[in-house]
Amino acid sequence: MILSILYFIIVLGIIVFVHEFGHFFFAKLFGIYVHEFAIGMGPKIFSKKGKGKETEYSIRAIPIGGFCSLAGEGAEEDKKLPKDRLLQSKPVWQRFLVMFFGAGNNFILALVVLFFLGLVVGSPRSTTTILNVVPNSAAELAGLKAGDKIININGHDISEYNMSIYLSITHENNVITVLRDGKEEKVTVTPQKVGDGDKAKYVYGLEFAHEVKHGFGEAIKYGFREFIGMTKQMILSFKLLFTGNVSVNQLSGPIGIYSVVDDARKEATNAFANILHLLALLSLNVGLINLIPFPAFDGGRILFLIIEKIKGKPVKPETENLIHTIGFFILIGLILFVTFNDIKRMF
Repeated sequence: MILSILYFIIVLGIIVFVHEFGHFFFAKLFGIYVHEFAIGMGPKIFSKKGKGKETEYSIRAIPIGGFCSLAGEGAEEDKKLPKDRLLQSKPVWQRFLVMFFGAGNNFILALVVLFFLGLVVGSPRSTTTILNVVPNSAAELAGLKAGDKIININGHDISEYNMSIYLSITHENNVITVLRDGKEEKVTVTPQKVGDGDKAKYVYGLEFAHEVKHGFGEAIKYGFREFIGMTKQMILSFKLLFTGNVSVNQLSGPIGIYSVVDDARKEATNAFANILHLLALLSLNVGLINLIPFPAFDGGRILFLIIEKIKGKPVKPETENLIHTIGFFILIGLILFVTFNDIKRMF
């Protein structure tokens, strides 16, 4: 358990540091005053501010989240600073880069980690050709066979990246189209339910073929292919969430992330690769979520920049700050909701 907590802190710490460093780097580059660069939330357990230095660097007690406090975001100390050191004094394109490169850095981290994985461990690629069907499973009872290539599930075209999502949406009467001996065949599969309540899983009994390639060039291709595939998977998940095909109860918060990290660590033979792949996936997810045009997210702040560019003048700071504050409390409510669901799933 202690080792899992340590991995959890390291994984989240790396993601948060990289994200906030993106904001920090471009703020410094454009001469914006940075009050504090913090990893973690809550009370400070360590802080340092060099003599004559403007920025305080701190580590806080709760190892979730972090922030980069910029002049011009409403702090009382801003009144003592020259106007040209404030965020809002900078041109729109500079503020855009400051806001975007939190997420941008997360995307870069995901790509670098995936490339490293491909280089060191190899470049695996799953396929939709069925390698094996478990005896007496739902898949065998429905008539699926080894060698079948899945091409469509319930009217949705399938790739190796979205197949698991579409298999998990509907728990009965899934119409699966396969390519068998050059011909299309349709079978109806109802997965077997294992467990009860929030711990219930729906099992098909399918194993899929995969291949592993090695080499520098293959690692580059793997990095970009996996990055694009995971991005498509994430966007699809958002789409299904907003259309009601996926329940909000399936969202996970910090406790859910801890559980995933713990599961990855326990797979001893692939623990290193699993943790790195999870790091890339979570970093990409954090980047994409932060670009959603919702108040308190970087995407919400970017939206206000776009509005300013269109109107030719900024939205009143008081109005923007109020909207971000409301968005922040909604976000806190959502975090509490998903954390409660995570705890329910654990027991």
